[in-house]
Amino acid sequence: MAYPRLLIHTGKILENAKRVVARAATAGIDVAGVTKGMCADPEIARAMLDGGCRWLADSRVSNLRRLRQAGIGAPLMLLRIPMLSELSSLIEYADLALVSMPDTVVALELACSALGKTVGALVMVDTGDLREGLWPDETGAMARTLSACRWVHPVGVGTNLGCFGGVLPTEENMGLLLAAAGRLSSGLPSPVEIVSGGGTSSLMLVEENRMPPGINQLRVGEAILLGRDITRLRTIPYLHQDTMILEAEIVEVRVKPSVPIGPIGADAFGNVPHFEDRGNRLRAIVAIGRQDVRLEGLTPLDAGVHILGASSDHLTIDIEECLMKPRVGDRVRFSPDYGAMLSLATSVYVEKIHV
Repeated sequence: MAYPRLLIHTGKILENAKRVVARAATAGIDVAGVTKGMCADPEIARAMLDGGCRWLADSRVSNLRRLRQAGIGAPLMLLRIPMLSELSSLIEYADLALVSMPDTVVALELACSALGKTVGALVMVDTGDLREGLWPDETGAMARTLSACRWVHPVGVGTNLGCFGGVLPTEENMGLLLAAAGRLSSGLPSPVEIVSGGGTSSLMLVEENRMPPGINQLRVGEAILLGRDITRLRTIPYLHQDTMILEAEIVEVRVKPSVPIGPIGADAFGNVPHFEDRGNRLRAIVAIGRQDVRLEGLTPLDAGVHILGASSDHLTIDIEECLMKPRVGDRVRFSPDYGAMLSLATSVYVEKIHV
């Protein structure tokens, strides 16, 4: 059996999807299941669809290709605004693309025309987080560009919150999105159909009955995959959090000082570490490192285990307080947050097992 490995409880992810979809439906909102956190794992994608998600969304064209090659026929959305160099591939695999620049729309129209294929466009609006999106005074120009298109169909507007600037969804910034939808629609032959009000961080507005009418889609990944909302530092009470467990193997167990011996410089990642002198402690080295996982996103599940630090391939843990002292060859378990899950999913050195 290969280690490290990520155990994925697909049934719990399916239940999370059902609960998120049901909660969103009370506000007239459809859910797009975001697969990027697990690199478009087909089994997870199918769980999202079985749970009622209307769309699947991912930020990488290669991940959309993976879904199509796995036989998934659901509508697919490219979450990241596309590079001009990938438009042909986008058109082949995506039904909907997020756009924020008229230049991109023009290039997308030319690419679609050359291939004889249509694609939908979701116009992104910046409502304060300062990541992608046009400003309100640019709405008219975008409407004129889209109105001139034959192959690119304007289907909606969307916004992103929390991912860059940490701005939380509110009734006010959702109102800005709805106003932008109205302005864009006024410049088009017909009103836009989709008003996509963010992702997991927007669920609290739904839960508290504060989501303004007219928002009819959310793009949800973290809540379904992990039952959490990192932007609000909360676990979502009606969802499962124990959906994924990292297991890694111990390769060394020794008593060592808690402070390194000698002058301290920067570590392998350019950081100058700080150590608390706790005397000699029993510690272990685990065969996983920063090349595989965002260390700060791991929570030990075994009592008495404390993470001390990691290099690219070695994770050092304090096991002095463990009642049953681990030995070489034993495994330790961790719960990942979103960032840790993302890095684990990306690492080719971590085996993914559905249980």
